Amino acid sequence: MRSDQVKKGPQQAPHRSLFNALGYTEEEMNRPLIGIVSSYNEIVPGHMNLDKIVQAAKLGVAMAGGTPIVFPAIAVCDGIAMGHKGMKYSLVTRELIADSTECMATAHALDGLVMVPNCDKNVPGLLMAAARLNIPTIFVSGGPMLAGRVKGCKTSLSSMFEAVGSHAAGLMSDEELLEMEQKVCPTCGSCSGMYTANSMNCLTEALGMGLRGNGTIPAVYSERIRLAKHAGMKIMELVEKDIKPRDIMTKEAFLNALTVDMALGCSTNSMLHLPAIAHEAKVDLNLDIANEISAKTPNLCHLAPAGPTYMEDLNEAGGVYAVMNELSKKNLLNLDLMTVTGKTVGENISGCYNKNPEVIRPSENPYMETGGIAILKGNLAPDTAVVKASAVAPEMMKHEGPARVFDCEEDAIAAIKGGQIKSGDVVVIRYEGPKGGPGMREMLNPTSAIMGMGLGSEVALITDGRFSGASRGASIGHVSPEAAVGGPIALIEEGDLIQIDITNNSLNVAVSEEEMAARKAAWTPREPKIKEGYVARYATMVTSGNRGAVLEL
Repeated sequence: MRSDQVKKGPQQAPHRSLFNALGYTEEEMNRPLIGIVSSYNEIVPGHMNLDKIVQAAKLGVAMAGGTPIVFPAIAVCDGIAMGHKGMKYSLVTRELIADSTECMATAHALDGLVMVPNCDKNVPGLLMAAARLNIPTIFVSGGPMLAGRVKGCKTSLSSMFEAVGSHAAGLMSDEELLEMEQKVCPTCGSCSGMYTANSMNCLTEALGMGLRGNGTIPAVYSERIRLAKHAGMKIMELVEKDIKPRDIMTKEAFLNALTVDMALGCSTNSMLHLPAIAHEAKVDLNLDIANEISAKTPNLCHLAPAGPTYMEDLNEAGGVYAVMNELSKKNLLNLDLMTVTGKTVGENISGCYNKNPEVIRPSENPYMETGGIAILKGNLAPDTAVVKASAVAPEMMKHEGPARVFDCEEDAIAAIKGGQIKSGDVVVIRYEGPKGGPGMREMLNPTSAIMGMGLGSEVALITDGRFSGASRGASIGHVSPEAAVGGPIALIEEGDLIQIDITNNSLNVAVSEEEMAARKAAWTPREPKIKEGYVARYATMVTSGNRGAVLEL
């Protein structure tokens, strides 16, 4: 066992004395040491129940003959961090989570890990750690929130953010706004639509790193406790057989995950996180392949914010495995890959049928013939840009309009709420990328303001920042290269004609090459917005959005 280096032989007597100080018995020290990475805290609604998940996972490990050892991982609530300086500190935690988990697992020579995450950067951060460490690992997440109910209809956090825009436009009363804020988030759990947290939790199943239901069983269901116990037991089997993350997270597994991503209509943030996880797994995942996968993958689900269904509905309809079974009918998945169940993908999804064709469209009757996410390129995004095509109004799939240029999110929000943005405009928010932000803030406030003010089918938004999974509309993010390094988005001027063609995967500005070259020659870098602390160090090391915003030495 890996842990023998801290437990066995006379040389390790000092180490054993420290285990004695912790109260461990000889019997416990003789068993495999399994780290339980707990993301529990009291500031993230998706994490307030993780103490119960952790206890269940510990019990599962102990029942199967291991010694569970809990240690923490941080997590930021993107909703609470939204719209202020705090959002600069969200994406950057992904690396902190991965690094700290690497430190703890390596320093203490653990034999295996049970990862207990739930929300946005927490899941990919721990997947990155799993791939980097490459010791037996399994995921059991906290689960999604139940949908809220307002005036007899299901609703969620994305509707709450849009309500702020409606209120600002005089379309919603103070009383209606108050009723919504009291009802849209009724339970613990990751917010109830196909936002980033739930997207990534669903993709743990598609990658083969989580058991069935990990992405969809609601947080408040006791079934989630049983799932955690089974994950605790299953890690002991993975340790015994020495099945490691890189045995599971192969190139083919990432292609499966991208395919499921397209079918589910996941958050555009998955286009940051999957390349970053693949990077740690030593897999080259070029985003150019995303459009190839999208071209042949039907979009089967329209969960909030794209449609009126929620994670609880997907769970009742059969969950991720039912979606994968639909995809298998078109031979779109590699079914021979190993997973943490100890079985192949094909064995896992066998018999997992679609129980509700209104929630999971049959593969022969999809919402769209192509996938939910599109990668755009053009003279405005020479590397890439990303849009959640499944959440774009049909009339906005192709759009031309004048650029309304803002150098930060706050200025854009003020203009939108001040009525300065008109039908046909293209809002450009720049210097919000990984380096320029720094930290690549989510733009849920401006996209929600646009939707809430009734402009969602008339106004587009492009940014070198990113979007919450709760954003919808013609919201194009991750424009690379970013403004801070002199990318073309830094050269756009007020009134330039922006040309968006999502169907043909293009994003351009109608300015000649000669004029753009002249503007580039006159461009000078901006002073860093933050000059000290963690995000200042992060900005010096982070790569562009098209590379997953990973750090390079």
